[in-house]
Amino acid sequence: MAKEKRFIKTYSQGMGSIEIFVDKETGVNYLFHSSGYAGGMTVLLDKYGKPIITPVEYEES
Repeated sequence: MAKEKRFIKTYSQGMGSIEIFVDKETGVNYLFHSSGYAGGMTVLLDKYGKPIITPVEYEES
């Protein structure tokens, strides 16, 4: 049984150096930046300092 991926890449700029991922469970957006062998990820914030959240559709089982 294959496990479903939790994060979806929604944006990419350059050669994969800047990307935005959305957590499918919470809707929280994350910014990822890489350069050479280094990289980092952080929560993407709005102008008020609150996390940017994309609406997530929940499947009922």
